Amino acid sequence: MQILENKFDVVIIGGGPIGIACALEAQKKKLSYIVLEKGCLVNSLYHYPTNMTFFSTSEKLELDSIPFISSNPKPVKREALEYYRRIATTNEINIKLFEKVNSVETIEDNWHKVFTTKAEYLAKNIIIATGFYDIPNFLNIPGEDLPKVSHYYNDPHYYATQKTVVVGASNSAVDAALEIYRKGGEVSMVVRQAEIGSRVKYWVRPDIVNRIEEGSIKAYFHSDIKEIRETEVVLNTPEGEKILENDFVLLLTGYRPNFKFLQDLGIKLSNDGKKIPQYDDETMETNVPGMYLAGVICGGTETHKWFIENSRIHAKMIMNNISKNKKPH
Repeated sequence: MQILENKFDVVIIGGGPIGIACALEAQKKKLSYIVLEKGCLVNSLYHYPTNMTFFSTSEKLELDSIPFISSNPKPVKREALEYYRRIATTNEINIKLFEKVNSVETIEDNWHKVFTTKAEYLAKNIIIATGFYDIPNFLNIPGEDLPKVSHYYNDPHYYATQKTVVVGASNSAVDAALEIYRKGGEVSMVVRQAEIGSRVKYWVRPDIVNRIEEGSIKAYFHSDIKEIRETEVVLNTPEGEKILENDFVLLLTGYRPNFKFLQDLGIKLSNDGKKIPQYDDETMETNVPGMYLAGVICGGTETHKWFIENSRIHAKMIMNNISKNKKPH
């Protein structure tokens, strides 16, 4: 492992859109940097559903005023992957893919040593831009580990003609229910609330409401899933316990940041249940000197508060502060 030549002003953990935005700003400030990504480029976006359409318009997903040209009013996943790939390659972003950060150790003079699956790095500053899509909100119910259960949804063809239970009422759950229904699947939704979530994309919400009202998709409101069995599921509903024949279960109940990783770094989290990391609103620096947050990870469990469009600014805020405080090595 080469430690001396792997010394940087900034190590950026996470190669998503916000991590790339940070890299672009580092280049402008003439800061040495490296981006470390445990998967492929914009790994979280890559694992979004195949047919996903963004809530945001293309200009709100742009980085560094680089035009994002889409053939649709709202861009789709395929277009976003191509856009961010072109930015990374055209600007020769210094990024290591399929290299997971295992730990970070703060050493003398507030330098940080970064240990990955492939190498070690030394940096004066660390930016955590890891998003939240990697860890599902597990329900911890019997049968959750059965092969027919997934916390992620990709393509509706897989569920054609099958009896699928979709748990949740967010954008991902609604998109999955509608797509599977239109591929000939028999879809049941299990929703804790009284109705479909208010934050569901405004052009999709009427569709799911109408499909439920006409009976094409069966929805169990004020309900939750109690147990998953090989060929059925058990629900708790206002009318009592119900057992449904079932082939597949999609537990689309949301995701959360890797809080343990943040705590291992020494970053303090709020103890109000929201687990919001401690950081300066003007610089994005955490309670650990030289350690910054960027993107959705700033919201703790409130993952709906930060998006690409309103957290792009974090890159400028962070790099301005790092550049201002930089001292010769």
